[in-house]
Amino acid sequence: MKPLFPRHILTASALALVVGLGHAGAQQVADPANEDVPPQVAQEAQDAAEANRPLGAETDGAVQAQVMPNSFADLAEQVSPAVVNITTTSVVSQPTAGPGFPEGSPFSELFREFGFPGMPGAPEGMPRQRSPQRSNALGSGFVISSDGFIVTNNHVIDGADQIEVEFYSGERLPAEVVGTDPNTDVALLKVESDEAIPFVEFGDSDAARVGDWVLAMGNPLGQGFSASSGIVSARNRELSGTYDDYLQTDAAINRGNSGGPLFNLRGEVIGVNTAILSPNGGSIGIGFSMASNVVSQVVDQLQEFGETRRGWLGVMIQDVTPEMAEAMGLSVASGAMITDVPEGPARDAGLRTGDVITQFDGTPVEDTRGLVRRVAEAPAGETVQVIVMREGSEETLDVTLGRRETAQGGSATGPQAPSDEPMESDVLGMSVTVLTPDMAEELGAPRDASGLAITGIDPEGPAAEKGLAAGDIITDVNQQPVASVADLNARVEEAREAGRRSVLLLVRRGGEPLFVALPIGDDQE
Repeated sequence: MKPLFPRHILTASALALVVGLGHAGAQQVADPANEDVPPQVAQEAQDAAEANRPLGAETDGAVQAQVMPNSFADLAEQVSPAVVNITTTSVVSQPTAGPGFPEGSPFSELFREFGFPGMPGAPEGMPRQRSPQRSNALGSGFVISSDGFIVTNNHVIDGADQIEVEFYSGERLPAEVVGTDPNTDVALLKVESDEAIPFVEFGDSDAARVGDWVLAMGNPLGQGFSASSGIVSARNRELSGTYDDYLQTDAAINRGNSGGPLFNLRGEVIGVNTAILSPNGGSIGIGFSMASNVVSQVVDQLQEFGETRRGWLGVMIQDVTPEMAEAMGLSVASGAMITDVPEGPARDAGLRTGDVITQFDGTPVEDTRGLVRRVAEAPAGETVQVIVMREGSEETLDVTLGRRETAQGGSATGPQAPSDEPMESDVLGMSVTVLTPDMAEELGAPRDASGLAITGIDPEGPAAEKGLAAGDIITDVNQQPVASVADLNARVEEAREAGRRSVLLLVRRGGEPLFVALPIGDDQE
């Protein structure tokens, strides 16, 4: 189990059992083999597998719309044969506190005090003993095809030497890793079986609504197959990843549930149980399942290529704030503002710094997070239409996407002749001076960069209020390059004449670009 945020967000991963050489044994794990599924239902599941038909509840619209299901028993019976327990084994070499004595024991302290070889704190030069340790971890997963493809979390099988899958019937089969994607914490496994294996299918996670009933299944705390019910508590949760799109649920999810399915009432998988928010490591009703629409696309690529092949646009972006929208004359504060265009697909297609991407491949872009997901979902090498707002006009560009995993970005800063203007001026609550090659190098920019360096900030002025700081470099104002204080003043005056209340600055801080909407007031400073 790995924390995403210390003491708060935890992966719903395995209960680790560590057995060192010379130790008696480990915690007993309940036999997960079950007899809860009647023989008739088990036979129906096998028949479905033979017919290459996914398991699922045969429900109609009336059942889906009811406020409270009479029971989840029928649904649990039908989908259980496709849910699996996953046991991983790895052998690691770990420091020991002496022969047979665990680190931290009284014997460990005794031998440390007397300098036993290999003890922490032993005299310098004495060897530190290392003992092989066998580590077993437990998790969950689910079968997605009759020929034995299984989905789980990457952190469940990461670093494993052996992987064993146990089915609801008690049958155990070894599994091989087909591919993994740490970015979404998804792993695809494969088992070989002489018979077709019952499986389930992905549903549309975008169709899930807050308040919909869900059923979580898995192997919590190593106790064997288990089901818990709840509702979708929230959608589109983001924890720590670039491609995060989690469904939040109050269905009980605990350690060992990682990789298990979250079902809707039709028996479709709409999420993969991944993490919990907990102060104590147990379920408090705040669990997170990676949305099936994200997982299914990753799984398709892992099945076909054994790796992910995400699209790559090749831009740096930030959200458009209301102040930025006003400064640019936009009616709505939405889209993704391009802050930098390194060498790559976007530059080749003609996208520029300052463009606001409003549509990507026919889908409106609300913010940067949505754009990142849409680009990642698009196949590498595909040509898509990108619509941008540029200087008040809408433009459509065709971009042939690269592949994110192999993309190599370069500097987007082109050579510009610096102005020979030595004086320092106070403008809009900040002191600025023309950037020189030595100053640029000191501030982390290329020596041939041009712009204005901020040398001081009025703590009560608008620049301080917007977070600008000494050492920032202003390269563009209202999407036009500035190489002198006169350029800056001209852009500010143009904005006032146009009736705008702010100007849009493109600032580089430590080499990273950032747009800032800076209020300009009524009078020229």
